[in-house]
Amino acid sequence: MRELTYTAAAREGLAEEMARDPTVFVVGEGIGARGGNFNTTTGLFELYGPERLRDTPITERGFTGLCTGAAMVGARPVVDYMFFDFALDALGELINQTAKIQYMSDGRLKMPIVLRGCIGVGNSAGAHHSGSYYALFVHQPGFRVVVPTTPRDVKGLLKTAIRSDDPVIFMEHRALLTTKGPVPEEEELIPFGQARIAREGTDVTVVGIAIMVNRAVEAAEQLAAEGISVEVIDPRTLAPLDLETILQSVQKTGRLLIVDETYGPCGIGAEIAARVMEEGFDGLDAPVRRLNGAHAPIPYSPPLEQAVVPDTPAIIQAIRALLAE
Repeated sequence: MRELTYTAAAREGLAEEMARDPTVFVVGEGIGARGGNFNTTTGLFELYGPERLRDTPITERGFTGLCTGAAMVGARPVVDYMFFDFALDALGELINQTAKIQYMSDGRLKMPIVLRGCIGVGNSAGAHHSGSYYALFVHQPGFRVVVPTTPRDVKGLLKTAIRSDDPVIFMEHRALLTTKGPVPEEEELIPFGQARIAREGTDVTVVGIAIMVNRAVEAAEQLAAEGISVEVIDPRTLAPLDLETILQSVQKTGRLLIVDETYGPCGIGAEIAARVMEEGFDGLDAPVRRLNGAHAPIPYSPPLEQAVVPDTPAIIQAIRALLAE
């Protein structure tokens, strides 16, 4: 199977959907002739022009509302926020309109809109360009929340998102954009709500989110040399969440660690931990543990930035501590 970068795979998925469905269009800052800050639309402007790749001013609430209205009347907009931090300027529109219109209209109106952008810590981007807000959107009824990790998944899940009749929050971690992996040439749509077992194991289950999947796999490979068998699960979508795959793994291993670079309080790890303890308590041999980034704004300084998010040695230490319980 051929290999593509994460960004190239996502762009290919978008290009295929634009070619298939003329109602798909993209709105955002710099996504026209420039091709997007992260090359999300490179080459597409030459094919479709400004009618379907519309550059915008810095008016997130405005173009989010515009695309929400377009989705209500049958178009399939893709809103490219560049950094998902910028979507925060449109929260009123997103939470009160985009997420609720299907309920408010008794299902008569659909909301086929994709809201995408980069998340995550890296490259000294500072406090305004390093956020990961999936817990916020999982909390709101109405959204699908997708956090792909591999090139294959980002393409297959983006195609599914564009065809969905629900609003989809689509978050791409900046540290994954240049990673490479196999992507099939034939069309593949990956359904929401199906986790991926990134590595099989028998001693402990680790659920990673976004880049933490890769770091958990690195930790598992190092621990394998010591005879410790770690199973790593990539949820891929957080709403809907494939809890069944996590529970099946915990029944096998008896231990669960959730690794997430975002804040611990009220985070996605807290939700997964609570649900596993409610529905899979009898299978646990130790308390569910979480490993999170520091509960602090992301610093600009590179050494401080590295210090506030879990790395592979920290994951190894957390796994050893859990196995010792």
